[in-house]
Amino acid sequence: MADLRSKNLRVLAVAGILLSVMTGLVVYSPTLYRAFCAVTGYGGTVRRAAAPLQEKVSAKTVTVLFDANVDPALPWTFRPEQLKVTAHIGEPTKAYYYARNNSDRTVVARAVYNVTPFKVAPYFFKIECFCFTEEKLAPGQSARMPLVFYVDDQFLEDANTNDVSTITLSYTFYPQKDLPTDQVAAARDLKAGSAEKDAELKENAPVPFDNDAPRR
Repeated sequence: MADLRSKNLRVLAVAGILLSVMTGLVVYSPTLYRAFCAVTGYGGTVRRAAAPLQEKVSAKTVTVLFDANVDPALPWTFRPEQLKVTAHIGEPTKAYYYARNNSDRTVVARAVYNVTPFKVAPYFFKIECFCFTEEKLAPGQSARMPLVFYVDDQFLEDANTNDVSTITLSYTFYPQKDLPTDQVAAARDLKAGSAEKDAELKENAPVPFDNDAPRR
């Protein structure tokens, strides 16, 4: 019994040291911190996936609310096209955000994001998102930006999330200043990426709206 207890203490000590080292690294390196959050869902950071991890789609649903914010230094209009959607657990769901460059110069920006409550983050995955890359809009240009996400079915198995029926997905766009010319050129052109949707842009239309469409 004493040997087992000693072994367990050693394991806990090693785990504690590793956690301390990882914490130190992510604190002093923003890049590592973002990577750490993306992998673990720490701090409400949504995780990225190429496709749903499971094929089964649950009849159970969750309401996803959309939030949009812009740093005061960024001359953009940025908003969700819908207040909320009702998503089936395990099923990819598409939503849209709208952005417009209100300045007389080309602007490159990057969106950061999280979900609340934070405990849902490990189960919230994005397949397609404008937040994966730096985005670029020319003077006066606007774009309709798609987002595809799903909530993993493990969400239903976690007793800690049994009380969650509503998830808020929040974005904040920040300007990317003093970028070298090649990095500006490499930023994704939002206008080019959404040309087929341009005719649908109605800047003065009432926004956002409820998008509780019937399930496919």
